[in-house]
Amino acid sequence: MYPTEDPRQALARRLRALRELHWPGQGITQHQLGQALGGRKALSAPLISSWESPTNPAVPPASRLHAYATFFATAQSVAAEPYRVLPLSTLSDDELRTRTDLLRELLQLRDAAVREPVARPMSAEPTGGGLWHFPDLRTITVVCALLPAELRNKFPYADPDSPDYIALYTYADLDALIELYGHLRATNPATEVRFKTAEELLPDDYTTHLVLLGGVDWNLVTRDVLRPGRVELPVRQEARDEGDPEPNGFKVLENGSVKYFTPQLDEAGQLIEDVAHFYRGPNPFNSKRTVTICNGMYGRGTLGAVRALTDIRFRDRNDAYISRRFATEHEFSVLSRILVVRGQVVTPDWTAPEIRLHEWP
Repeated sequence: MYPTEDPRQALARRLRALRELHWPGQGITQHQLGQALGGRKALSAPLISSWESPTNPAVPPASRLHAYATFFATAQSVAAEPYRVLPLSTLSDDELRTRTDLLRELLQLRDAAVREPVARPMSAEPTGGGLWHFPDLRTITVVCALLPAELRNKFPYADPDSPDYIALYTYADLDALIELYGHLRATNPATEVRFKTAEELLPDDYTTHLVLLGGVDWNLVTRDVLRPGRVELPVRQEARDEGDPEPNGFKVLENGSVKYFTPQLDEAGQLIEDVAHFYRGPNPFNSKRTVTICNGMYGRGTLGAVRALTDIRFRDRNDAYISRRFATEHEFSVLSRILVVRGQVVTPDWTAPEIRLHEWP
C-alpha cells in the first residue's frame, strides 16, 4: 500500500490486479467474474466495476471476498466456461493455503477500508479455539439421528406432505445441533460446516471430519463407527431396551472387570442425572480426518457433551484440562455426569473429579 493511498483505493487496486494479472495470459472480464462470484444469481459487471473504481470505490461485503479468495486460489476456477467458484472440498492442500493467505490479505485491506474489524480466518485465535477448531480447513460434517417414525408421526410439521413441513423437526438432538453448529461456524470461519441425518450421508461425507450427535439407539453412523475393529474403545453404550437384563447405560470393560454408569431418575420418573460420552479419535474411514462423538443415554447427556466445549464459562477450562490430560494422545474418551435441574442441563466441569466418571486411555 502506498503511504498516501486511500485504503479503499488499495483494496480496489488489489481486486483489479487479481482479475487482470493473477493468471498471465488469462484475462478475466468483469462480466465473467460477476458470473463466477454470483453463482446462479450473477453479479453485474457495473457492481464489479464499482469495487475496482480507482477514484471512489465501493467496499464489497466480506462474504464476497471469501468467494474472491476461493476463485483465485486455483486455476481450476477458469478451466472451462462459465468460470465458477469451486467447493472447498475440491481444493488441494496447497490451494487451500493459497486461499487462506489471499483471504487474510483481502480482509485486512477491507478492515482498513471500513475501519472496523472483520473476521480473519487463521490470522488470530478463532472464536473459542480448542477442540472444536479444525485448522486444516477441511469439511466438517455434523451427523444427527433421524427421529423414529413413531415420534415423527406425532408432529404435523415433520410430515413431508404437510404445507407446514419443517425438516429440522425430523432431527433428534436438535438442541445439541443448534448449540454446536453455530459454534463450529464461528470457530472455523473459512471451513465448510454442514449437518445431515445419518440416512442422508453420501460416501464422500464419511471421509470428512465427522461429528456424531447421539448414541447407538438412533444414530446409525455412531453405531457403525463404534463397531469392533473400527474404534477400539473400552466404553460401550447399552441401548435402552426394557427387555435387556443389563442396566441401560455405558459399560466399561477394563482389566477383566465391568463397570456400568447409568442415568438417574427421581421417584416421578424425571431425569435428574444423565451420563455423557465425549470421544475424539482418527476417522476410521479416513485417517487424515477425525471423528468426534457426543452422546448420552438421553438427549440431555448429548447436549451436555457438546456444551462442555462450547459454553463460554467452561470451554477454556475443559479444553485446557483435556490438553494436559491427553497431551500425547491422538485418541481419548471421557465419560461424565450431566446434572439436570428442572429439565435444564448443567454444563459439566471436567476439572472436577466428581463429574468425571471414566477417562481413557
